[in-house]
Amino acid sequence: MQTPALTIEVNSQPGHTTITLTGELDLDTNPLVTQATDPIALARHTLTLDLTGVTFIDSTGLTMLLRLRQRVNTEAGHLELHGARDQALNLFELTGTHTLFTHRTNSAI
Repeated sequence: MQTPALTIEVNSQPGHTTITLTGELDLDTNPLVTQATDPIALARHTLTLDLTGVTFIDSTGLTMLLRLRQRVNTEAGHLELHGARDQALNLFELTGTHTLFTHRTNSAI
């Protein structure tokens, strides 16, 4: 049996949820993130995706993040990406999506 390419840890507090991702965001793992985020009520809620352990994001991972951003905005919540590595930051810059997200680097989650 193959080891999952992504692990997900969810930490929920009133008004704030942090989802820590470790591994790769790609076609195979995106549904796992969607399953973790779908049950979260986002109205007046901050959702932080901790990407410090994400080693790779492909175009389908970016699309999943953009859809999540759209859902958060529609539900009047707030989405933060924490600790994105160079590969992810380069993908955001290359696709012109960097400014669509709130990025956090060294701040505590």
